[in-house]
Amino acid sequence: MSSPVVFIDGDQGTTGLLIHERLRNRTDIRLMTLADAERKDLRRRAEALNACDIAILCLPDAAAREAVAAIVNPAVRVIDASSAHRTHPDWTYGFPEMAPEQAERIASARRVTNPGCYPTGAIGLLRPLVQAALIPDDYPISIHAVSGYSGRGRAGVEEYEGPGAAGAPSFQVYGLELAHKHTPEIQQHAGLAQAPIFVPAYGAFRQGIVLTVPLALRLLAPGVNGDTLHACLARHYADADHVHVLPLQESSALKHLDPQALNGTNDMRLGVFSGAQHGHVLLSAVFDNLGKGASGAAIQNLDLMLA
Repeated sequence: MSSPVVFIDGDQGTTGLLIHERLRNRTDIRLMTLADAERKDLRRRAEALNACDIAILCLPDAAAREAVAAIVNPAVRVIDASSAHRTHPDWTYGFPEMAPEQAERIASARRVTNPGCYPTGAIGLLRPLVQAALIPDDYPISIHAVSGYSGRGRAGVEEYEGPGAAGAPSFQVYGLELAHKHTPEIQQHAGLAQAPIFVPAYGAFRQGIVLTVPLALRLLAPGVNGDTLHACLARHYADADHVHVLPLQESSALKHLDPQALNGTNDMRLGVFSGAQHGHVLLSAVFDNLGKGASGAAIQNLDLMLA
């Protein structure tokens, strides 16, 4: 039996380049790419999309929708790294650790939508706690996240590594209209009854994310505290290979969170920090926006689909 053919559509972008780099030496697949002159040839791209076994789309949203529409071969399976299909009911959400059955769903799916980088952290923290009724689904959730500038794709890399890099800001908060495109994705897959307040930012480092969610214990059910929340997360991810929950003893000893701590990996580290004297708890997620938040997640899903 011949090895399955994997085609990366958009392998010149930040995510696509990393996926290509991670797959190019594998012997269990045949990697299909297009020459520079063919990448904007719609006919040639459509041929490639319909000739592969699995297509990985690393494209802007509109281009991703066009690519899916061009697939007429029913045998072709798709992993879409864009945000075009993340809330679509006909697509399987590609976060294997999200639910006990999610890895199996991804393994058998024809259409898989990769999670966004920020939603990976937010959903990873919130969904198990909402499902366990430890956080009410109508809790007024607020999320703050800081990502490396590669989260902006080529534009971010150019701003911080190009000719004008000396003038790039050291830190910038954005999404001030409070209508970030990741918000519906977070709400739907975390099981929230209302949209969270999401405040993202970029720092002057290439990759990595720290995402935090503050909670007021007075708004939770009686008896719920940091220990309760931590125990729930620890149970949920007990058998996960790529999502780890910091033991309470380790988190209580930390003085800061480094967004770059897990760069170059496909891992995510969750933490629970208690401020019992004020009735507060802080949930945190640290991971690589180009690893677990993008290319690493796509390859994790690809491996499930190939198994």
